[in-house]
Amino acid sequence: MPDAPVILADEPGSFPHGVLSARHPALIRAVRDAFPYGPDRRRALETLLTSATEGVIEPLGTEDDVRWEEWGAREYLGRSWFEVPFLWSESYFYRHLLQAVGYFGPGPWQGIDPFRPFKLAELDSPATDEELAALDRLAGEPADARARALLHGSLWGNRADLGFHLSAPDASTTASGLVADDSEVLWSLLPCDTVCLVADNAGRELIPDLLLLDHLLSQGRVRRALLHVKAYPYYISDATTADVVDAVRRLTAAQGEAAAAGERLWTALAEGRLEVRAHPFSCAPLPYADMPDDLRAQFAEADLTILKGDLNYRRLVGDRLHPPTTPFADTTAYFPGPVAALRTLKSDVIVGLTAATEASLVAAEEQRWRTSGTHALIQVRR
Repeated sequence: MPDAPVILADEPGSFPHGVLSARHPALIRAVRDAFPYGPDRRRALETLLTSATEGVIEPLGTEDDVRWEEWGAREYLGRSWFEVPFLWSESYFYRHLLQAVGYFGPGPWQGIDPFRPFKLAELDSPATDEELAALDRLAGEPADARARALLHGSLWGNRADLGFHLSAPDASTTASGLVADDSEVLWSLLPCDTVCLVADNAGRELIPDLLLLDHLLSQGRVRRALLHVKAYPYYISDATTADVVDAVRRLTAAQGEAAAAGERLWTALAEGRLEVRAHPFSCAPLPYADMPDDLRAQFAEADLTILKGDLNYRRLVGDRLHPPTTPFADTTAYFPGPVAALRTLKSDVIVGLTAATEASLVAAEEQRWRTSGTHALIQVRR
């Protein structure tokens, strides 16, 4: 709803304030220590650290300033990072971080993903091995049971978000349930010709996303799958095309059912039945309601679009303090075609709850349920 307040980060103790004041400095230090950057890059990171916590929003000093002016920089330059829309300031921080490490070049660090060490460590972890081994046990189940298990794997895989664990390393790993569950509506939209999945994080989240798409393709529930990823590294763990390749290779190097799924995914990519797309708007600090016409046309190709994760949810419904009982269908009415959200709750934004569900959550946890990552939702608008 347009009248709902836009979320800012200016309130000490709030979740957005904590992201800007604690998570972002921790990330700068982690990136600095993960690479043998030379003096120039290290100075740039220190400058960003000071700017992000004590300074004001400054231009990039590159040709990309034109695009960011169109995305809101004209209004926000010179203001505190904490006093502009949270979605915008968070996104612009990551663009500045890429600038600081020389990602856009020219120079020797051009194209080097500053988050790659963290992504690969997660992808190669023993926990990933355990999750892949579980596929062998799942193989004997009926197709519908496998589909539901893979859907929930994709949903709860969002808990692997690296940025979330930077600020909540001791978060519970025990799921405490869905606050909204439209999974039956989702299944009613299948089989169909084309499904689109807008990925969120790489590593241990991207693998279950790929496994879900593999199941839909191999079981004939969809003819074609479109996988939207980020055009360049964005936020700490967001998936790019390179991360898709890493994930598929990780599967093919495994054993049993995981390896078989990896081979099928590799073939599907080569044959075009699974297509990776990376639109520039994927890294925009704006809601999907403002998407350009060419991206709208891409989403309109799909019979069902599934958006994964917290950031995509914020962009789908608007990064605003909606009343939690605001209907999901109202906030997504602009979207070109049926749309589903699979999300674990790690930010303040929420719509589509019943009044009873909201009251129960608040009574048990006050407002911590919004950001703890221990609740999830499946919401669908036909």
